[in-house]
Amino acid sequence: MAKTFTDDDDALLAELGVEPETKRSGGRSAREERIIAGFEEVQRFVDEKGHAPRHSEDGDIFERLYAVRLDRLREQAECRDLCLPLDRQGLLQASLDHLAAPDEALDDDALLAELGIEADAPAITELRHVRSSAERKAADEVANREACADFDKFKPLFEQVQRELDTGMRETRPFELKAEIEKGRFFIVGGQKAYVAEKGDVTLTDQGRTDARLRVIFDNGTESNMLMRSLQRALNKDEAGRRITDPVAGPLFSGELAAEDQDSGTIYILRSKSDHPTVAANRELVHKIGVTSNDVKTRIQGARLQPTFLMADVELVATYKLYNISRLKFEMMIHRIFGSVRLNIRVQDRFGRLVAPEEWFLVPFFVIDQAIEKIKDGTITQYIYDPQRAELVNRT
Repeated sequence: MAKTFTDDDDALLAELGVEPETKRSGGRSAREERIIAGFEEVQRFVDEKGHAPRHSEDGDIFERLYAVRLDRLREQAECRDLCLPLDRQGLLQASLDHLAAPDEALDDDALLAELGIEADAPAITELRHVRSSAERKAADEVANREACADFDKFKPLFEQVQRELDTGMRETRPFELKAEIEKGRFFIVGGQKAYVAEKGDVTLTDQGRTDARLRVIFDNGTESNMLMRSLQRALNKDEAGRRITDPVAGPLFSGELAAEDQDSGTIYILRSKSDHPTVAANRELVHKIGVTSNDVKTRIQGARLQPTFLMADVELVATYKLYNISRLKFEMMIHRIFGSVRLNIRVQDRFGRLVAPEEWFLVPFFVIDQAIEKIKDGTITQYIYDPQRAELVNRT
């Protein structure tokens, strides 16, 4: 899928695999590093296969590509002289006469184009799409992960994000700008969800570009201490790379009451009088958070006969009058915030069937009140509930 870069030239350059032609600290230009990078890829092929790449009609396409690249490196004196000190396998000293003719069905330029290499003269010195050492390092950082020792802390976040994607509270869209990479944000790269758990101080590279060290957690229980530009390059290269948007509940509250506003519901907070052991032991924490378009007192009449009220009488703790509310989105938002502390309980209805009510949570009332206020002022997306501290904490 094509990506559009309108505000970030660096992202566009990264997408194209082009770097400025500046001298590096080691004395090599970016062009020279790309030549060496291309030669090193050929060397890795030889290490793995045990022989130099060959022109063979029935051979692997990449072997044929590397064979063409090696021919070009041998033919160009500048390239040969540059790579000769690195030639531990004697590849550049081999005679071209011993090689079979290239596959006529796919000439050198076509093969190079298949590999993403510019074939314009002078051919191999313009390998704009061969990864530089910096790009290889970036790819290595993405690939080199280790087990996340405290993944239990992050697993609920990934589960929550998936629920929000399923319900439409979050969406995915193509990654575009480096500025999107911030602490607390989620991405999809390499088919996995990635969470930016930490972002270090912003620094400048030798080329004057901003960068920062990240701690990125992946949903398979691994993590990587990669650079921001490494994640950026990985997302740019991945056609399926996506940014997961922040959750948006929509216009639950309209602010000041206006003449055209319509009374659309009431949030009610209940406390159960059930003698169920779990409820009795946590009575001050067990709350039902619901929304009704009817009168609340009418809604809770006969609570002892309804599984949704735990087949017991209830105490009305608080109500909040709402206007222009999307009740469905409100419930989705509440479940997002307190989903990790939903009360896991089953009660028997009047017919002896087990029912699992879903709107009861183990959370103090003052936290519920804070959450509703933050929904009102639109800041709730910045917070998550921390059960250990029993408070809302900034997710960034």
